[in-house]
Amino acid sequence: MNGLLVVDKSGGMTSHDVVSRVRRLTGEKSVGHLGTLDPMATGVLPLLLGKYTRLAQFFSTAEKTYTGTIRFGFATDTYDAEGIPAGEDSLPSLELEQVRSAASRFHGEIEQMPPAFSAKKVGGVPAYKLAREGKPVELKAVKICIHQFSIDTLEGNSASFQMTVSAGGYVRSVAHELGQVLGCGAHLTSLRRTRAGVFGLDQAWTLDALGGLGTGVETALLHPRNLLAEMPCVSVDGIALGRLRNGAQVNLAEFSDAGMVKVFEGQRELVAIGKRVAGTLFQPIVVMG
Repeated sequence: MNGLLVVDKSGGMTSHDVVSRVRRLTGEKSVGHLGTLDPMATGVLPLLLGKYTRLAQFFSTAEKTYTGTIRFGFATDTYDAEGIPAGEDSLPSLELEQVRSAASRFHGEIEQMPPAFSAKKVGGVPAYKLAREGKPVELKAVKICIHQFSIDTLEGNSASFQMTVSAGGYVRSVAHELGQVLGCGAHLTSLRRTRAGVFGLDQAWTLDALGGLGTGVETALLHPRNLLAEMPCVSVDGIALGRLRNGAQVNLAEFSDAGMVKVFEGQRELVAIGKRVAGTLFQPIVVMG
């Protein structure tokens, strides 16, 4: 089964749990997700199935949009509610505008330190494995871009927010650092991803709903022509298909201004991604077979 499936992940599951469940539901062994969601988090988790896993490289820079809540008063070692408190509750008395003012610092391009309990690799080992063993975790700050971060409400010591952040950004780290700015500590208490790149909740299926489709689960896959919308689509004849499948260049005169194109056999079978190398000549950089 080849395609892209958008899952609405429920809380308490790892992203790998979702992948395993989709493998069982579809019978497809080759399944990969496009961006980890923490077990506590819910929402949009796009998955590539079958030959479409070869397209993962084109989704690596997709920004993500979230809603969630932050609890002020103490930090945790994981920066979220599943971690161990780093101290006593300071019982802060905060005002909404005070929190919004502090949150305004987290906008645009910033340097962010990933959480020790994260999937970032340290010497080839996921950081969270080292952290769980009590070993030192030496991570480097990375540049991310926070496109939007708004504090919507403040009720007691809990604030609701919305955030759009570039690939590689950790919402947990923002919550933790916001607590540091306010001098009271903070941690993430809930998180829901509402959008990952162009994929939103309106396209997402819960695992229960997918299970209810039975043998018709393939109908939940997005139409292949709707993927990678920044690339134009073209259907070509048998001669061009043969050349592409053998890794040879083809002439696509009508796409002289395009950097890359999606090449189809008929309307639904994606055969290759072609990159313009000169004039109207395109070289296949991914061949689906």
